[in-house]
Amino acid sequence: MIEVILREDVKTLGQAGEMVRVKPGYARNYLLPQGLAYEATEGNRKRIAAETRARASRNDAERSEAQLLATTLGALKLNLTGKAGEEGKLFGSITTQDIADALAREGHTVDKRRIELEHPIKTLGEHPVTVRLHPDVNAEVRVSVTSE
Repeated sequence: MIEVILREDVKTLGQAGEMVRVKPGYARNYLLPQGLAYEATEGNRKRIAAETRARASRNDAERSEAQLLATTLGALKLNLTGKAGEEGKLFGSITTQDIADALAREGHTVDKRRIELEHPIKTLGEHPVTVRLHPDVNAEVRVSVTSE
């Protein structure tokens, strides 16, 4: 087992900045070539401490920016239309891409993968949709679906 310092979060191993013990082959063949970790030398410990401070300040700036966008999106109501039957069921569905396009028309560029829909919207009416802007910040957008 050798010690390495993680540069980035590795799902099965730990968070960025942590010192972890891994098998030599895993470090040599995956972590080090991918740039996910450094060897645990004294110089690299100082280097990772500086990177951690820079990442923390950048993360704080991104979080405050995401909170501003969350308040803007929270006040937003999107109106989408679709063909519907007599019982209020859509013939198609409203997907995350449709919501992302509607947000882009309003001037807010959001990646469709950050929009959380358990299932595509298939009925008329108002639906709350969560948008994940930052790991700590979510916004809720109201989507109103009407018949064409």
